[in-house]
Amino acid sequence: MVKQAPVGAHYGLRDWLAQRITAIVMIFYSAYMLALLLWCPPHTHAGWKALFSGMFIRPLTAVLLVALLYHAWVGVRDIWMDYVKNAGVRLALQTATLLILVFYAAWAATILWG
Repeated sequence: MVKQAPVGAHYGLRDWLAQRITAIVMIFYSAYMLALLLWCPPHTHAGWKALFSGMFIRPLTAVLLVALLYHAWVGVRDIWMDYVKNAGVRLALQTATLLILVFYAAWAATILWG
């Protein structure tokens, strides 16, 4: 009988499911925004600002951004785990990716609520 040593963190099903759920969130947001923009497109900066200052669009956009950032994290982390064999380099790349995504989250929050 061959015994395999456990390797990796075994994210597997949880992250696979998270990728699918975040993709569905992004599809629904995109469809909603497309319909909204086709129905009543803003033509000026004031129109765009009014669109995103609404109490419904702003939290919906925040949910989209969280879904997008988590989707990106899982995808890029899996790329690093699959193709970068050196553990130190992989850790550095994952840390850099995480820092960039945190920066993007802060930047998006500033844009939405700043």
